[in-house]
Amino acid sequence: MSNSRNAAKVSSRLSLAIAQALVLALAAPSALAETGPDGGLQIDPVNLDAVIVTALAPVSPLQFEASPKIPRQPVPASDGADYLKTIPGFSAVRNGGTNGDPVLRGMFGSRLNLMTNDGAMPGACPSRMDNPMSYVSPETYDNLVVIKGPQTVLWGPGASAGTVRFERDREYFEEPTVKLAGSLLGGSFGRNDQVIDATYGDRLGYLRFSGNRSDSDDYKDGDGNRVGSAWEKWNTDLAAGWTPDEDTLLEVSAGFGDGESRYATRGMDGSRFKRENFGLRFEKHDLGEYLHHFEATAYHNLADHVMDNYSLREPNPDSSMPMPMASNVERRTAGGRAALEWSASQWELTAGMDYQDSRHRNRSAMGRGAFRSTPWTTDARFENLGVFAEGTWFQGDYTRLIAGARVDRASATDERHVLSGGGHGHGGGHAMPNPTAGMERKETLTAGFVRYERDAADAPLTWYAGLGHTERMPDYWELFSPDMFDGGRGPIDAANAFAGVDTEKTTQLDVGLQYRGASFDAWVSAYAGRINDYIQFHYMHGGMSAVGNVDADIRGAELGIEYRPDDQWKLGGTLAYARGEIRDANRPMPQMTPLEARLTAAWENGSWSAGVLLRAVDGQDRVAPGYGNVVGQDLDASPGFATLALNGGYRFNEKLQLTAGVDNVFDRTYSEHLNLAGNADFGYPADPVRINEPGRTAWVKLNYNW
Repeated sequence: MSNSRNAAKVSSRLSLAIAQALVLALAAPSALAETGPDGGLQIDPVNLDAVIVTALAPVSPLQFEASPKIPRQPVPASDGADYLKTIPGFSAVRNGGTNGDPVLRGMFGSRLNLMTNDGAMPGACPSRMDNPMSYVSPETYDNLVVIKGPQTVLWGPGASAGTVRFERDREYFEEPTVKLAGSLLGGSFGRNDQVIDATYGDRLGYLRFSGNRSDSDDYKDGDGNRVGSAWEKWNTDLAAGWTPDEDTLLEVSAGFGDGESRYATRGMDGSRFKRENFGLRFEKHDLGEYLHHFEATAYHNLADHVMDNYSLREPNPDSSMPMPMASNVERRTAGGRAALEWSASQWELTAGMDYQDSRHRNRSAMGRGAFRSTPWTTDARFENLGVFAEGTWFQGDYTRLIAGARVDRASATDERHVLSGGGHGHGGGHAMPNPTAGMERKETLTAGFVRYERDAADAPLTWYAGLGHTERMPDYWELFSPDMFDGGRGPIDAANAFAGVDTEKTTQLDVGLQYRGASFDAWVSAYAGRINDYIQFHYMHGGMSAVGNVDADIRGAELGIEYRPDDQWKLGGTLAYARGEIRDANRPMPQMTPLEARLTAAWENGSWSAGVLLRAVDGQDRVAPGYGNVVGQDLDASPGFATLALNGGYRFNEKLQLTAGVDNVFDRTYSEHLNLAGNADFGYPADPVRINEPGRTAWVKLNYNW
């Protein structure tokens, strides 16, 4: 990817993508459609859940599910965080074009348990340039499952904000079967994506291949100003499953990917996002009268990430990094999980254990490519062993009691021999001996929840109330990225963040109501939590960062409605609000998302579809400048904005669908509240300024599913 791309190249690529889509559409086999009385092709109406996803509703209390393969608006997502924003309560710390960092209800980082195929891929950058969702291509997965709040213990420790799982299906085939899915996407600013997903299966097993490529040039904001945001990325994943019978599965899998991305908000770009994933899974069903399922998984994941200031830009002689330099970080994470499921007429129970081991290392050097000859230095090791149990007790036909508990033994080891202040984890400051070199921290973490659910006997209505508690080990970014430790409640009382930052404890009440009628659905969920020893970053002049513990209160709500006046129309809306205070300082919590509303209207007659999305975001004046997380900080108050998006589509048959859309129809100039400041290398001023979002963006996408 070069620093500049001419308009002819952009136009050519967009035209090619659109031409590919139209050719594939027009060349669709006529056998896929029925012949009408006049001998022409007749398209039977197809009633599917959604043509284009604009907002999701819960499928059960606090749980959201979706197929990431369905087209989405705004422009279909290039990473996991982007797709999550279709769920009310989610937002992202914006970097530019891709690889934003997901935020749920104002909570960030390892407060969200982010998983792919039941494995962890934490990323390696000390400032989360390669956060876990940057390695996810949503459309290559079959299912997205989100559970909000500390309301499950099945998928790892922490997860005070929620649990996110991108999953792929595994099937038993009675006869030889070929399945093929794919898509082509072309859009403004040179956006060009291709996806393929192919499976062959029979009674003995299956082979599956999925891959994608996605790239885009820098986008322009509503004022026509270019924002450094170009990216290019690719992924391939393979899986082979052995199914000697319909109750047994043994699967091996492997995945590889890489990419690069420009960041108008950072002093370096990401010139490598290399991933390697290896997995093993065993499943056995119908083991006895009560024991119904056993599952065991193992994984080995590697993130190899390079940041530099010369591959996708030229070094700025007036910046703090005037010469070419690069930093290479790598994180290997291995682990596994085993679980048993029992059930009877009145109860269900899942119990098991999980394990994770992670090692982080780095190297850096001045000069183009010089880092490759620099030896690696390991700076951190992590280990976690947990046991869990979660069950449901059915009390008659309308009442359920769900509860779970887990205990984890977590450890972190500081392998750094020296500390470099002033670099926010990248070095560059004055080196000094590390007082905690070789020190190991061990913590015992507890978590549990109980939730009561009740269905109305005479109406399609469910209400619930759940109380959850979880304790979270400080993660790599909180222990190793800060330049110093700040006690938060008073004077500094530890050698550094590794020794000083305490575990974070969250206790939260979640309540809600769901109504599903023949023509009207509605839902509301509200929460209130108390966080003891909340881990907070403080940024000071000169770029120094400190981390410490404070106590905080959080609360908020999300709601949604959908009205279907007839078989062809759907009208809907969602609203999300989050609020938090630091009790110790009597001030707002930083990095809290503002009030956001989405209004939608969609029409579909089986073949044609059209829709509109109005997104309105309130201004945020509850800010704490200088405070935040490892990625971002509150800059100042932000104004509100509203954007309009339009979409339309045509379904040629059950297998082929063409969709198109225009985002930010009126070419508004606006920025998100959760945003990094623009970097001087891209012409932004020294005073922090948010980067603007894309201006008017058009896209067209062809989906094929056979």
